[in-house]
Amino acid sequence: MFDPRGPVLGVDPGVSRCGYGVVARAGGTARALACGVIRTPPGDPLPGRLARLADELGALVAQYRPSALAVERVLFQHNARTAMSVGQASGLALVAAARAGVPVAEYSPNEVKLAVTGDGRADKRAVQAMVARLLRLPAVPRPADAADALALACCHLWRAPARALVEAAR
Repeated sequence: MFDPRGPVLGVDPGVSRCGYGVVARAGGTARALACGVIRTPPGDPLPGRLARLADELGALVAQYRPSALAVERVLFQHNARTAMSVGQASGLALVAAARAGVPVAEYSPNEVKLAVTGDGRADKRAVQAMVARLLRLPAVPRPADAADALALACCHLWRAPARALVEAAR
């Protein structure tokens, strides 16, 4: 069960660049606790890159002890290689959460855009600008993967209460 008092870890999955963002609610205001990108060298063998990514995601879960992990839902991509990479990274985030007993929520890019900007077709710049504004950041988070991860965490903070009501009604 999601505890709205705890932080949410958002993960924008990718093997080369995996964005993360940690957001907590303080009163009626959301604030960013951390954000960044886990990078793995594209020239290194895939098993080692995945192991490093798994270790880093596990360390983030251990450090921030999130009450939920929000990850971008893997959707069909035109590029099969990209889809596989995103799927592998997403799976590692799900495993890190499961090992720590952290509930997981998956959101499509359109759901995140709608939650953060009010427009499910907003472009990346609009999402990044709104994330900075909502979290009262001095600048747009860079790189874009970190901003996307913060947007995922914000999306969950705002959507989780409604999800809980629906679950309770079932």
